[in-house]
Amino acid sequence: MHELSITQNILEISLRHAGNAKKICGIHLVIGELSSIVDDSVQFYWDLITEDTPAYGAKLYFRRVPAELKCLDCQASYPLNGHDLACPNCQSAHVEVVAGTEFMVEAIDVE
Repeated sequence: MHELSITQNILEISLRHAGNAKKICGIHLVIGELSSIVDDSVQFYWDLITEDTPAYGAKLYFRRVPAELKCLDCQASYPLNGHDLACPNCQSAHVEVVAGTEFMVEAIDVE
């Protein structure tokens, strides 16, 4: 259900940055693999809340960013492998997430 408030924020950001554009044609979203955002839910709410706005009918483009970790012991960077956080190089679990938590509006297509 949190996708409703997220989608409302996307609409608000898009309308604010579209300025005096007559129509918003597309919204490009970047979403990290580790976020809990469900694309289909955002699309569902988008279709409902944009009615009677310049964003009605705008296409949502979802770009997923894979999770990437960095070992703080040996400095190796590696993709998340399932639920195993251990570094494949040194087996350390002393890691930080360097990619995969993103969520942003990357671009807005307007007429």
